[in-house]
Amino acid sequence: MAATKQAAGKRRRVNTQAGSTSPGIDPNRALDLILEMLPIPGLSGHEGAAAEFVTKKLRDAGVPAGAIRHDDANRRSPLGGEVGNLICTLPGTVRGPRRLLVAHLDTVPLCAGTRPVVKDGFVVSGNPATGLGADNRSGCCATLSAVLEIMRRRLPHPPLTLLWCVQEEVGLYGARFAKLGALGNPKLCFNWDGNEPYKITTGATGAYRIRIEVEGVASHAGVAPEMGTSAIAIAALAITNLACDGWHGLVEKGASHGTSNIGVISGGEATNVVTPLVTLRAEARSHDPKFRKKIVDAFRDAFDDAAKRVQNRAGVSGRIKRFDAELHYESFHLAESEPSVVEAQRAIRAVGMEPKLKISNGGLDANWLSARGLPTVTLGAGQQNVHTVNERLDIDAFTSGCNVALALATRTGHDVPGPLVDRLADRNGRS
Repeated sequence: MAATKQAAGKRRRVNTQAGSTSPGIDPNRALDLILEMLPIPGLSGHEGAAAEFVTKKLRDAGVPAGAIRHDDANRRSPLGGEVGNLICTLPGTVRGPRRLLVAHLDTVPLCAGTRPVVKDGFVVSGNPATGLGADNRSGCCATLSAVLEIMRRRLPHPPLTLLWCVQEEVGLYGARFAKLGALGNPKLCFNWDGNEPYKITTGATGAYRIRIEVEGVASHAGVAPEMGTSAIAIAALAITNLACDGWHGLVEKGASHGTSNIGVISGGEATNVVTPLVTLRAEARSHDPKFRKKIVDAFRDAFDDAAKRVQNRAGVSGRIKRFDAELHYESFHLAESEPSVVEAQRAIRAVGMEPKLKISNGGLDANWLSARGLPTVTLGAGQQNVHTVNERLDIDAFTSGCNVALALATRTGHDVPGPLVDRLADRNGRS
């Protein structure tokens, strides 16, 4: 605990810098919260324990049971899953537009078995074989800390909705299938999923997921290889042509830019059989929807051409048995004048930092929320080297991210008088 207190003391010096006009969180409480949450399993589709943790913290803080619920996103997701998104709605103690604070509950499989430890200003995994899970437990705890501080200190706040999404890591399914009617019609929307707390992600790329099945002709590879049409050879030729023609990896065609990747190839069962079937999974990304479609078309053309060119001695070619390109998420770009962008900048300055706008080449829950009519910016809370065994949490940045969340969830000024908070709580069934 000495290391924890030392780190917390350092954070207090950072977060009470000149220029801060927002009430800060308790850094020790925030750190304890994430250290408690990180070891809880939370693979995509198995977020039940993590959701239960958040729910218990909310209830222990005095949030009425009726203000906390799950939607049915898991029942609409192709993955299924234990629970839907966790939603908490709170009435305001001051007038103002409702604010939505978002983070995703799930972690990647690499983080299963993590043992968080504090070391030199960072939280790292004490298990060298695992990632940490700061993606996105840092975001979950940033939004949760804000609510807990509001309840503990009776801070004034406008109407709030907290949304902890499921299944972000496998397709943004929680945000894609969130029950918007349960969110209370928020006007300002903020998502936490990143590193630097002063950076505001105002846009992100869009992506297609591609599944390809290549069919050849089986034959004995030793007795009659010339009678086989290798599905592997077809796939290899298609991939070679894509790479040589500049359609695989970083894709730059004039002023148009994007990326693509073939990430999974499976097929074949024995070396003495000319492989008759190969399955590939790929992706294509671009901020420009039309150019993204061109990348997909280039993939389709490359595989169709390769299938025709690879033939056996009898002239039998292969074929593309399946080529599916599904929109994974659409790109978006919010204007600097968008109210959520303006408010995020105000909050970052209120905690003593200078905001910086950025565009992401990755997918975020904000992609689907923005596409569904809730323009959403994304903020950071200290996660670094995500999806690797070197993942870590920058404690200073995490604390600053929590302070930004609290600033966005509250209004500066004196605490609301106790009787008013009590009346609001009683009206909503708090014991």
